[in-house]
Amino acid sequence: MNRIVSCVIYGVIALGVLGLISQLTTNTIGFLKQLAMLAVFAGIFYLIFRLIQGKANPKEQRAFRKAVRQSKKRTKERTIKPKQNNVAKMSSAKSLYKLKARRKSDVQLTVIEGKKNKKKNRVSF
Repeated sequence: MNRIVSCVIYGVIALGVLGLISQLTTNTIGFLKQLAMLAVFAGIFYLIFRLIQGKANPKEQRAFRKAVRQSKKRTKERTIKPKQNNVAKMSSAKSLYKLKARRKSDVQLTVIEGKKNKKKNRVSF
């Protein structure tokens, strides 16, 4: 089955190449006009698509860009490390460990209030 499909695909590609060559040799100017029209229509379609996509929801786009900037800022803060020589590293290893232990997590956690006081109806057997 795969062999038949691949032969058909190669045949269609070969016929397309043969058609392009014959079009170039017999009607070069017409072929170039068709290519130019195709490029113009593709450009118009692209511009319309971009205008529609850009006006979809600018508030979401702004919020997304803001989140990206904050994420980049956080990752940059994590990767920046002060340069120290080996002796300073050995002596300040304990203080760095304490600072890392005290550092707050970047994750924002929220508490969801539930129905804690409501008793459950349970059937006893």
